[in-house]
Amino acid sequence: MLISRHPPALGGGWLRILTSLLLLASTATLNAVKMPAPPDCGKPQQLNRIVGGEDSADSEWPWVVSIQKNGTHHCAGSLLTNRWVVTAAHCFKGTLNKPLQFSVLLGIWQLANPGQRSQQVGISWVYPHPVYSWKEGSRADIALVRLEHPIQFSERILPICLPDYSVHLPPNTNCWIAGWGSVHDGVPLSQPQTLQKLKVPIIDPEICGRLYWRGAGQEAITEDMLCAGYLEGERDACLGDSGGPLMCQVEDTWLLAGIISWGEGCAERNRPGVYISLTAHRSWVQRIVQGVQFRGHSQGRRPSGSANT
Repeated sequence: MLISRHPPALGGGWLRILTSLLLLASTATLNAVKMPAPPDCGKPQQLNRIVGGEDSADSEWPWVVSIQKNGTHHCAGSLLTNRWVVTAAHCFKGTLNKPLQFSVLLGIWQLANPGQRSQQVGISWVYPHPVYSWKEGSRADIALVRLEHPIQFSERILPICLPDYSVHLPPNTNCWIAGWGSVHDGVPLSQPQTLQKLKVPIIDPEICGRLYWRGAGQEAITEDMLCAGYLEGERDACLGDSGGPLMCQVEDTWLLAGIISWGEGCAERNRPGVYISLTAHRSWVQRIVQGVQFRGHSQGRRPSGSANT
């Protein structure tokens, strides 16, 4: 009797196991194709009215979005992931439960010419910070906006980073703001409504606290606010810029340092812009927004643009 030394033929159970393994491998490959890794935050892939500002370049700030109310620009915001935008809570005062009035326009440079590669998506819901009081100048003027569906990233639509624990922005650090707001009190941005940008230095919090002093126990500048701009006025954020970003570059990466919140007038002397600090609300954002990216700087390195460099 001869006993075969060849391996058994693949059949029955062996064939089912092999088929299952192949199916699992192909499914994993398809999932990998369907779910690409998100692009690096804070890195524009540039194609090449803020009071006193200048036109930005196309795709210079690919995370800046227009929050539209009934089809008209209402506030600005910043893209954190393919599903989340961060903005100012006061943009939704009285309309928090009316998400259908709002949409988010992404990938635009000129409001009057959105372009074919722009994307418009509805809002599922808005989550304001739980301690925000809905009063002008209130602390925690920050809200997270959940988009109706994930957006597609492109060279015009990219996320911005949040600052990690290594980031400290000393006074006189040069940062930037951007938006489509008024160029003066009561003077809207002219057609084609090109995204404006303005360089603003961080102001010492003690100086800003004195400028907005309202008396003992009535501090206007709370611990989660920071000030940036020019004491002489003339250059500032204005109506329609609310919710937009205060952006600082750290080691070639743009970080969202603050959110345009409030100020007295536009570009008035000794009344600089007041921003809600993202470092103060970093943990809150991280708890809600899955996939938000954080960046900072190496040990001993100062933020790019600092006057002390």
